[in-house]
Amino acid sequence: MSDKKKKIHIPESLVKGAYQPQEEMLEVVKKPVKITIGIPKEIRLQENRVALVPGSISGLVADGHRVVVEQGAGLKTNYTDHRFSEAGAEIAYSKEQVFKCNILLKVAPPTIEEIELMHPGQVLISPLQIPILQTEYIDKLLHKRVVSLAMEYIKDEYGIFPIVRTMSEIAGLTSVMTAAELMANPQSGKGVLLGSVSGVPPAKVVIIGAGVVAEYATRAALGFGAEVRIFDNNISKLMRIQSQVGRPLNTSSLNHFQLTKELLAADVVIGAIHSTSGRAPVIVSEELVAEMKPGAVIIDVSIDQGGCFATSRVTTHDKPTFIKHDVIHYCVPNIASKVSRTASIAISNILTPLLQKAGDTGSIEKLLFDNPGLRNGVYTYKGCLTNEYLGKRFGVKYTDLDLLLTSEL
Repeated sequence: MSDKKKKIHIPESLVKGAYQPQEEMLEVVKKPVKITIGIPKEIRLQENRVALVPGSISGLVADGHRVVVEQGAGLKTNYTDHRFSEAGAEIAYSKEQVFKCNILLKVAPPTIEEIELMHPGQVLISPLQIPILQTEYIDKLLHKRVVSLAMEYIKDEYGIFPIVRTMSEIAGLTSVMTAAELMANPQSGKGVLLGSVSGVPPAKVVIIGAGVVAEYATRAALGFGAEVRIFDNNISKLMRIQSQVGRPLNTSSLNHFQLTKELLAADVVIGAIHSTSGRAPVIVSEELVAEMKPGAVIIDVSIDQGGCFATSRVTTHDKPTFIKHDVIHYCVPNIASKVSRTASIAISNILTPLLQKAGDTGSIEKLLFDNPGLRNGVYTYKGCLTNEYLGKRFGVKYTDLDLLLTSEL
C-alpha cells in the first residue's frame, strides 16, 4: 500500500460555486400598517377639549397615518378647521365619516346615538365617567363588539396613570382657583378671600387625598396664603407630598375624629380620591356635610369616579354649582375642560406616542399583547365585558381580558 495519502475525488459540480460571489441576505423590514384615527366633535357635558391637537396630528400624518377630524371639533379650544387641515388632517362634514375610522378618540364618553354609528372591532378611547354610566351604554358597546379603553385606567410602563396624572395636575390648580372665585362671590359665597392679608386670619383649606391633585392644589392654596390640611390613609403619600412641596405640612390619616374637627372649621374642602379600577370611596357623609360652616365650598374632583362626598352629584360647566345644607358644591367631572387648550395639549402628548406604537405593531389590539398597562384600560372587548367592577355593578358576566387575548393567539 502506498505511503502517499489517497486523494478523494470530489465532483466539480459540488465545489464549482464555492468560490463564486454569493447573494447577500438582507433583512426585510415590514412596513408599519397605517391606521385611521377619527376625532368627533364633542356634544355632551359642555366638553371643550379635543383629543389631538394640530402639532400631534402633523407627526402622525407624516408617519403615513390618516386622521379625520369632524368640522368644528377644535373651535372651543381655539383650533380652527384650517389649523387641522394645515396639519394634514381631513375635515369631515358628517359624524358618519369620522365613525368609519378604526380608532376613535374622544375626551367625553360617546352618546348612545354615537355608539350606534360604531362598527365591530373598532377601538374607542375615551373617559368612562362612572357617575353617568348606564346599563344601556355598556349593552350597546357589547352589542357593537367594540374594543373600549377608559382613558383614566390606562397605565404606562411605570404603573402610573398618565392621563389621570396630567389632568390631576390641571385639576389641582383649577380647583383652588375655582374655590377662590366661589368664596369671593358675595351672591353665593361669603365674600371671603382665599388667602390672608395683614390682620385677617387666612382661609382654611382641607384636602382629602394626597395624590397629584392634592400636591398641585396644595401648591396653589399655599401660594394664596391659605392654611392647608391634608388627609390620606397612605402615609407614604403624605411623606411624598411634603417632600414634593418642600415644606412641613399639616397632615393626618383619615381618622373620623380629626377629619370631623377640620371639616367643621374648613372654608374649602377638596375631594381628591382616585380609584384604580372602580368607584371612588365615599369619605364624607351627608350628616357631616350638614354640620359644615354655611357658605363653605366643596370641590369634588373625584366626581368623575362617583365622588367622595355623599351629597355630590354631577354638574356641568353651564351650571357648575348647587347648594345643599348651605354648602356650595362644585362637581364638574371634566374640570380640566375649564382650561381646554392646556388640557388638550396635555392629552395629545400622551395619546400620540400610543398611536405611533399602534401603527408600528399594526393595531391597538396587537399592542395589547405586550402592554399590560394598556390592557388595564380595556373594559369591553369584542362583545365581552372585561372590567370586574362594571360586571358586579350592572350584573353582567365579565371575562378576564388575558384569557380573551390568549384564545386569539
